[in-house]
Amino acid sequence: MSMTHAREAVVAAWRGLALALLGLIGSVVLLVLAVVSVALIPIGVGLFTTPPVLRLVRAHAARRRLLAAQWSGRRITAGRRQVPPGATGLAARCSLLLRDPATWRDLQWLLVDMSAGAALALLAPWLIVQGLFGVLLAAGLWIPIVAAEDPYWFLFVPVGGWGTGGLAGLLGLAFLTVAVKANPALVRAHFRLTGAVLQPGREGRLEERIERLTESRHDALDTSAAELRRIERDLHDGAQARLVAMGMQLGTVEALIEKDPARARELLARARESSAEALTELRGLVRGIHPPVLAERGLGDAVRALALRLPVDSEVTVELSGRAEAPVESAAYFAVSEALANAVKHADADLIRVDLSHTGGSLRITVADDGRGGAVAGSRTGTGLAGIERRLGTFDGVLAVSSPEGGPTTVSMEIPCALF
Repeated sequence: MSMTHAREAVVAAWRGLALALLGLIGSVVLLVLAVVSVALIPIGVGLFTTPPVLRLVRAHAARRRLLAAQWSGRRITAGRRQVPPGATGLAARCSLLLRDPATWRDLQWLLVDMSAGAALALLAPWLIVQGLFGVLLAAGLWIPIVAAEDPYWFLFVPVGGWGTGGLAGLLGLAFLTVAVKANPALVRAHFRLTGAVLQPGREGRLEERIERLTESRHDALDTSAAELRRIERDLHDGAQARLVAMGMQLGTVEALIEKDPARARELLARARESSAEALTELRGLVRGIHPPVLAERGLGDAVRALALRLPVDSEVTVELSGRAEAPVESAAYFAVSEALANAVKHADADLIRVDLSHTGGSLRITVADDGRGGAVAGSRTGTGLAGIERRLGTFDGVLAVSSPEGGPTTVSMEIPCALF
């Protein structure tokens, strides 16, 4: 039994205790409030209380999804329809909420969480407590206990002396051994049970995916149109203007080449400088469309090149056995570029870490910084994170952000793809 495994068992025990308390207190209270509130709808009171109560239920379920991602790496989608606030009356709003299948999944989960979910989570700390208590009995704790209760039953062992106390100690060590092996698995089992109830069914997932793909298609079309306008504007205001000026200079040179050779040479030098500047601008424009290092050396080296240009310290870890298709690499590259730009601009970080890997048929990217936090995903107002989410959505990818106030910030991206 290594120290690492023992530490993981203790951490899992604390997490199990927290999950059990959330189930036995939070889920019980919210289920009672939801049932009472829905029951009061016919007399009108429930019309006012049901929406805020169900919002609390959804927030409770969303918190558990976040813990599932942070503590077990399990992603549990919500798959619910959005109810526009203030767009309908109280009765219609309650009706929409109660017709939403996700509402009933949340309520069903409350019942499961306060029973089987809490029992699974509570097993982890129980094993450690029982194990430590058995060891303490063997060390002599049985003496004052047996003085008050003879014999003292430690599970199925009647402790009445040093011999039976030793048996209790052996049983306690067995519990601790089981805890080291089973505690992390118990926490994962809790989240598997949570996912089995909260996760939408096959039909719900298909509907959600269709909605997301439809939205991402519109976003991709809007983004493409905006990108084309940007390229046209950059060409018109930059390289094109320099090329026109260079043509005018060459025309002047043609007129002066015999009359004033010195002036003609001066204009030729200016034209050469203009051509070099135009070429630089064209290269920059092409790099913005598809960076040459990305095309030639792949996503890993392209991200390393991005990190080298950052004004803060950075670390890049790449574990890719091949390359993805060019559109996927391009989307991933610009998503990482945007995430790095956000970190440099807003996070006030001293160190940025980028991890790229391919597991489970998906390209996984993590951009983490030790800055001040406070980043929020899911906004549709044109923020950097919203742009990343739209870019990834074109490829059925997802974005997750963990950024508490005070930091650190972790931006996780996942794009389903194959490497070749």
